[in-house]
Amino acid sequence: MNRYLVVLLRRPQLDPAVIPQHQRFLEGLRDEGRNDMSGPFTDGSGGAYLLRAADLAEATRMAHRDPAHTSGGWEITVREWQAH
Repeated sequence: MNRYLVVLLRRPQLDPAVIPQHQRFLEGLRDEGRNDMSGPFTDGSGGAYLLRAADLAEATRMAHRDPAHTSGGWEITVREWQAH
């Protein structure tokens, strides 16, 4: 599996009630062995997580199921990352 960096940047219309849903989504990915690490940026602008997927299309589909995406509260970018 390849690694993909999912970057989330908060939008003004962010609903704080979505944050626990987003956290549960990430926990589910961890349980599946798909999320290596995740966390917020220290400036409060958003956060990121490292996702494992077969290809960019699968990683994007997975990230687009994230309540952070479906709520419209975050701008999400998915990039293949060759971390060492």
